[in-house]
Amino acid sequence: MAENLFISQTSDRKKIYDEIAPQIVALVEGEPDLVANLANITAALKEALGFFWVGFYIVKENQLVLSAFQGSIACTRIDFDKGVCGHCYTTRQMVVVPNVEEFPGHIACSSLSKSEIVLPIFDKNGEVAIVLDVDSDKLNDFSETDAEGLQMIVKIVEKLI
Repeated sequence: MAENLFISQTSDRKKIYDEIAPQIVALVEGEPDLVANLANITAALKEALGFFWVGFYIVKENQLVLSAFQGSIACTRIDFDKGVCGHCYTTRQMVVVPNVEEFPGHIACSSLSKSEIVLPIFDKNGEVAIVLDVDSDKLNDFSETDAEGLQMIVKIVEKLI
C-alpha cells in the first residue's frame, strides 16, 4: 500500500488525475475493507485537487447513505428521488451541475457549495451501488477533464465492490 501521494505542482487537472489514478490503485491494493478504501480515495482526491467536498454515498435501505468523505458535515441520507445524488442514482448517469442554485430540488448540505459533479458506481450486477459526489465552492468548476478523471476513479472503485 502506498502511503504518500506525489502530485505535480500544477493547476492542470488532467495531469493531476493521470498522476493520482495509479497511486490510488496502489493505495487500495490488498485492502479488503471497502470503507477504508473509500476513505483513502476521498482523502487523495481532496489533497490532490483541493475540492471543497468529496465523498461517497452507498445504497442502503432504499436510500443513499453517507459513507467516507472529506469536507464539512454532510447530509446523512438522501432519498433516491432527491437532489443531484438522487438524480444520478435514478438516471444511472453522471450529472454535472454548473450552478447548484439552478438545479431543481438541489439539497443544500452546505450553502458554500456552488457547483457539483456526481458519478454512479456500478456493482458486478450492473446496479448503482455507490455514487461519488464532488462539490466545489466555485461556480462552473467542473469540466470534461473532471468527468474523464473522476470516471477513472470510479473504475477503480468498481473493482473493489
